[in-house]
Amino acid sequence: MRAFKFNTRISNDGTIQIPFTPSLFNTDVEIIILPRSEKKTIKNAGKEFVKKWAGFLHSNDIDSSKFDYLSEKYK
Repeated sequence: MRAFKFNTRISNDGTIQIPFTPSLFNTDVEIIILPRSEKKTIKNAGKEFVKKWAGFLHSNDIDSSKFDYLSEKYK
């Protein structure tokens, strides 16, 4: 089964226009609508994560910090 992906806009009166595709003429199809705004929020989630957690370990010696943490945890 071939899949087709078209980026389009739903008009104010609710119509959707897709490109001229003769291979789909007189064929039953299934249409799934995914709003594009959701994809943008996923991309921004990574930036927000980095912004929130950047600089979490303030020490320049990260290996020492890891060792101290594990030493304290497994006393």
